[in-house]
Amino acid sequence: MAHPFDAETLLFTPAIAEATAIPLVFAFPNSYSVGITSLGYQVVWAKLASRPDLEVARLFLDAAEPLDHAPDLLGFSLSWELDYANILTLLERLQIPIHSRDRGDSDPIIFGGGPVLTGNPEPFADFFDVILLGDGEVVLDAFIDAYRPVRGRSRDEILLTLGQVPGLYVPALYQVTYADGDGPIAAIAPTHGSIPATVKKQTYRGNQLSASTVVTPHAAWDNIFMVETVRSCPELCRFCLASYLTLPFRTPDLETSLLPAIARGLAVTDRLGLLGASVTQHPEFDALLDELARPTYDGVRVSIASVRAATVTEKLARVLSQRETRSLTIAIESGSERLRQIVNKKLDQADIIQAAVNAQAGGLKGLKLYGMAGVPGETEADLEATTDLLIALKKAAPRLRLTFGCSTFVPKSHTPFQWYGVDPAAEKRLKFLRKRLVPKGIEFRPESYSWSVVQALISRGDRRLGALLTAVREYGLGDTDNPDRVSLGSYRRAFKELRGTLPPLDHYVHRPWGAAEMLPWHHLEGPLPLETLDKHRQAAIALGATPLPDEDHQFQAISPNPEANGPETRPMAIPSGTPQ
Repeated sequence: MAHPFDAETLLFTPAIAEATAIPLVFAFPNSYSVGITSLGYQVVWAKLASRPDLEVARLFLDAAEPLDHAPDLLGFSLSWELDYANILTLLERLQIPIHSRDRGDSDPIIFGGGPVLTGNPEPFADFFDVILLGDGEVVLDAFIDAYRPVRGRSRDEILLTLGQVPGLYVPALYQVTYADGDGPIAAIAPTHGSIPATVKKQTYRGNQLSASTVVTPHAAWDNIFMVETVRSCPELCRFCLASYLTLPFRTPDLETSLLPAIARGLAVTDRLGLLGASVTQHPEFDALLDELARPTYDGVRVSIASVRAATVTEKLARVLSQRETRSLTIAIESGSERLRQIVNKKLDQADIIQAAVNAQAGGLKGLKLYGMAGVPGETEADLEATTDLLIALKKAAPRLRLTFGCSTFVPKSHTPFQWYGVDPAAEKRLKFLRKRLVPKGIEFRPESYSWSVVQALISRGDRRLGALLTAVREYGLGDTDNPDRVSLGSYRRAFKELRGTLPPLDHYVHRPWGAAEMLPWHHLEGPLPLETLDKHRQAAIALGATPLPDEDHQFQAISPNPEANGPETRPMAIPSGTPQ
């Protein structure tokens, strides 16, 4: 694909750069087809390119736009953890030091954003000068506006200025100390008096949500126009980063925002994607469905993101079937009512079975269900309940092709389950599900357990992992286009090499953390305080979730600065890791 940009249809008008415009490269650390399919990347690029005070070029692994001047700023949108290796590759191609500490005044400021970095940027702290925490609608302009007055000054002056802006996190301006080289975090404190002790994620409070800014046949979903139908989710499943980190739940008005956006897109394409964590919970979704059923939309292909099972009506299935949708996706997490209560998944068995019946009656050909293995508190009886439910669905809707995708529970920052670890028994539980489901004609698609371990390592990691990630990249990550083939060998080799400088793999991946321990992201504030997250976790424990090691101690929030913590609230010592 020599010139993918030539095939693009833009849905915005880029600004003409001023003579004094700041040269900026905005990169996606993957191929063009993957990056241009990211709605977040599209929207941020368009926002930057709409400013006349910026000269913007895009960069992908396999495609690049020319830039007339060496960039002052180089930004990355990170949507998938393992793409970090491609960030380092692109930095090396541009002859920019991969570590922030090695860059000088002549090097560009390296900034980053996206769901991975907003969730927990600490494993990547060595690679970035600035990390934008929060929604681009708020933090992006603040970043550029703060940079302009200090452009041309020393790197130290620039970073000190940016570090004082709400939502801009400069890792180098925070010192993390540990009880030992391989011990727990003892303190996290700013290195300068003008830098805040904590950085709060910036949240866009409006309801004018995002829509595609470009349509292209070279996207992973060719010629799709995407509309963000909802942001966040009102259900608050206790493991879900997409729900907790993006609070509050927001929806665009149907008449003044959503329908005009759809009309703009369908003027240039016949493929529409409705995006969001729980699209059918838009308060005007039924009216949107009526609109999509009109003859005006004949010939339009409509795709819809995962929907809540209780909202799958025969009408929904019929309209989507008429609009060339073949299957629907719902997340059930488990077939066990008890386990769904633990994770706060508000579904009963009847809702799920009726969803399958309605999908079949409405003309859909397939139903994709997603679940998890290894949820804190899960028992063998819960797995049996999952297989029983799926077999019951097959009987209730025999013409429907059933697919069950199952991942291993991975703890995520800023959620009530952030203190838990990955259950090593999950690997065997995935095999149990396969053995039970495949002979019943149910397609089973498990996510790689090895990939889940890597994901947990990064999602719970601290900045000591920077050295490990650098080493892993040198050893080789395996085939990152096929997560099932990701090997843990490179990670184990790196842990062995760095022994004594960071905790064992078990600490990051499997060991549940005590409620009094300092978290790697303790100085980074999400939408809800730790006290609230812990109350939500306690509610799960009351329903059968596993208690934490220090559960007999009352939860008490601790300051990143140890001077503010009495000895009773100091982080617990890390016990020796489980043999690997």
